[in-house]
Order: sequence, then structure tokens, then C-alpha cells
Amino acid sequence: MASKPVKDVVKLQIPGGQANPAPPVGTALGPHGIALQDFCSKFNEATKEQQGEVIPVEITIYEDRTFDFILKVSPVADLIKKELGLDKGSSVPNTDKVGTLTQEQVASIAE
Repeated sequence: MASKPVKDVVKLQIPGGQANPAPPVGTALGPHGIALQDFCSKFNEATKEQQGEVIPVEITIYEDRTFDFILKVSPVADLIKKELGLDKGSSVPNTDKVGTLTQEQVASIAE
């Protein structure tokens, strides 16, 4: 089976279940001519269980304007903030500590 010619690969980080054609999604994908609403609905369906988590996604866009996408694991910083119940990290890294992780919490994040 011959593969389709790839036009471009775009990497984005989008909150799970919250993709819409507005920026940054529309700005990144619009120039490639793919159906933005089609991508958004497929992404939102695939990530509906991960509402609010930042999900890195790699979108392969083909010459015929079709696409495939691969969901990646959330960034570790986001997983740590979720585990500790923080809205944001320290405003002065290495000086102001905002939380402490236990070995069990580290293990659960790694899994």
C-alpha cells in the first residue's frame, strides 16, 4: 500500500476536549487547507476524558488536505501541578517552593 504524500507536520498543545477553530488551532492549521471543524470535533471526541489537561498533538497533513493526528502524553509540569492541586508553578523557580512531591506521587505520575 502506497502512503499519501505528506505536506506538513504540525505540533500543538491543546486543552483536552476544548479544540475550536479559533487561534491557536485555526492559525496553525488554516493555511494548510484542512477542515478545521472536522479536526476539532475528532480531537475533542478523542480527548473528552481528559477535559482541561494540556494534550500535545502531532498532526500529519497530507497533500490531498486530509490529516491524521497522534495524541502525546501531557507535559510533566502539567501532571505535577495537577497532582499537587496547583494552578501554576513557582514565580521564582529554585527560590520559592510551591509544593513537595512524595515518592508515591512521583511513581503515579510516571505511570
